[in-house]
Order: sequence, then C-alpha cells, then structure tokens
Amino acid sequence: MSGRGSSRLVALGAVLAGAAVALGAFGSHGLKGRVDAEALGWWQTGAQYLLPHGVAVMALGLAARPAWRAPGLLLASGSAVFAGTLAAMALGAPRWLGAVTPAGGLLMIGGWALLAWRARRGVD
Repeated sequence: MSGRGSSRLVALGAVLAGAAVALGAFGSHGLKGRVDAEALGWWQTGAQYLLPHGVAVMALGLAARPAWRAPGLLLASGSAVFAGTLAAMALGAPRWLGAVTPAGGLLMIGGWALLAWRARRGVD
C-alpha cells in the first residue's frame, strides 16, 4: 500500500474513533432525558461499535500492507453505516432506516472475514 493510502486509512480510523468518543459523550450528556431509553440504547450501541472499528482501521493503515486496505475500508464503511443509521433513528429518522443497519454489520463482518482470510494466507 502506498504511504498515501495507508495514511488515509489512519486518518479515517482516527475520525471514526474520535466520532465514537464525541457521540458517546453527547449521548450521555446531551440526549439523556431528551430521547426515550430505546433511542438512547441505539445511540450508545452505534458509538460503542465505532471505537474499536476506528482503532482497527488505524492499525490496518499503520501496518501499510496493500492487502489490508480493502478490509480496512469494509470495516470503516460498515461501522459508519451501522452507527449512522442507529444515530439517525435515535434522533427521529424513520424506523425503516433500521432495515439498513444490518448492512453495516455485514460490511463489518466482511471486513473481519477478509482480513482473517488474507492474514491466514499471507497475502500482502
């Protein structure tokens, strides 16, 4: 992976991890008492999934292995879709958006599976 590609993954992961902290704090302090318990749970779940996936995306970028770019992008896009749809619903978006949330989960699972497969096969 080029230095530019790996630094983009590091930056993307840092944005996701930072967003997780900000969203978690906002959920704990800004949304408490403003949304119901179910909506607050959606918000917290989204923030909770963003942080480890953001760190994982940064680690893949720091490793700078070309074969790990695609798993990193799957993890990043999946966590953004997953957390984004949950946050949107918590803020009042239509509940049908919840049907999109599992697509984010599938992208994250796909990222982890692709990473495992490529790591096991020694693909660079």
